[in-house]
Amino acid sequence: MRPETLNPIEKRTAISLSLVFALRMLGLFMIMPVFAIYGQHLTGYSPIWVGFAIGAYGLTQALLQIPAGMLSDKFGRRPIIYGGLCLFALGSLVAGFSDSVYGVTAGRALQGAGAIASAILALAADVTRAEQRPKVMAMIGVSIGISFAVSMVAGPILAPIIGLQGLFFITAAGALCGIAIVHFMVPNIINKAPRGETVAIPQQLKALIKDPQLLRLNLGILILHMTLTAMFITLPLQLQTMLLAPADHWHLYLPALLFSFLLIIPMLIISARKDMNRQFFLFSILLMAGSLMAMGSTTNSLFAMFLCVMCYFTAFNFLEASLPSFISMLAPAGAKGSAMGIYSTFQFSGAFLGGILGGISYKLLGSSGLFYCLSILILLWFFIAWGMLNPSKIRTHSYTTDIKDNDHANALSEKLVTLPGVLEVVFFIEEQTVYIKVNNTKFNSDKAKEILVN
Repeated sequence: MRPETLNPIEKRTAISLSLVFALRMLGLFMIMPVFAIYGQHLTGYSPIWVGFAIGAYGLTQALLQIPAGMLSDKFGRRPIIYGGLCLFALGSLVAGFSDSVYGVTAGRALQGAGAIASAILALAADVTRAEQRPKVMAMIGVSIGISFAVSMVAGPILAPIIGLQGLFFITAAGALCGIAIVHFMVPNIINKAPRGETVAIPQQLKALIKDPQLLRLNLGILILHMTLTAMFITLPLQLQTMLLAPADHWHLYLPALLFSFLLIIPMLIISARKDMNRQFFLFSILLMAGSLMAMGSTTNSLFAMFLCVMCYFTAFNFLEASLPSFISMLAPAGAKGSAMGIYSTFQFSGAFLGGILGGISYKLLGSSGLFYCLSILILLWFFIAWGMLNPSKIRTHSYTTDIKDNDHANALSEKLVTLPGVLEVVFFIEEQTVYIKVNNTKFNSDKAKEILVN
């Protein structure tokens, strides 16, 4: 087998964990395009409580994401994943059996308490080789995008037939299927990737939070998910006032998503080949701000709203795909797990804060006012992001090697830093691992391996 391909175990891992991730995210996303309409029969319904119900999962996810990753490092990945999926199923049942918006909100918060994202990613890292790990992570990332697209269509189609209660019951069943997938499909081998590659390390968190480049990206994902959550508090209602029946909302969402995927493909290709990640990133932020502002001005034309939603999803999907990649590239050597843990915390905090912001803004400013408020928030992000570096050329490579002691590590480090393109070298003696942060256009991996084996 060629060294650049995934082996059978890695393929099984990537496919099975992608399915688990997709089922879980489908359950979280599916309520977003329908709750503002189909939740109106619930006791205590109001725009503010719609925001709380949609975003509640983000609060518990944000609070528990890093601790769950650390627990998986101590007690094993599978027990934490099983427990998290059970909590997710229980939360879905609580929400499904509730006849008040308060009960649904509690159920959504309990869904979020099943914070297994970091444990799943750590398990994926444990079972895969370092050089193949980015491919597996990319497959999991793609599954999230697909689940979001499916949920935007499935929610409006299924809600008129089975109601909100039925959606939550499907979500509970999906969580139980996830447990079966992990148990029967994920390879049960004894291996473990270095901690710095997978889960957050407490000693690193403070410094990483203050890192200006990472902070720009973390604030970006927070604002991105704030707008997504807040937008769906009013967008379904606005479509309804434009005489598009709730059961037909998918007629707008599906083509908008399909066209957005077609548009971001050339964006991703050109940005990678021409080293224009920063330029396309900033352009996408402006495109999102413009689309939200246009949504606020669109009151009668469904075609105009379709164009606005398509532009929003194009920008959203490009930014959602780019941000974790940029975090991985710009994180200090040996600190990717901690950097991604902080990133996930900001991401889910954005979902929670977006629910609050959307509910309050809709009540005080109305539908158009909410869209204008969100566009201003996105413009603020544009100015925050302006100073970011172009991460296209920066990569971190990890190698397992025999490190005898500190003197040996220092001697190897002095040789490695002389190689062209090397920016930073970090040794973890206990884990027998070295991380090398490099300019990938100048770095020769074979030269590094020669130094490490001699």
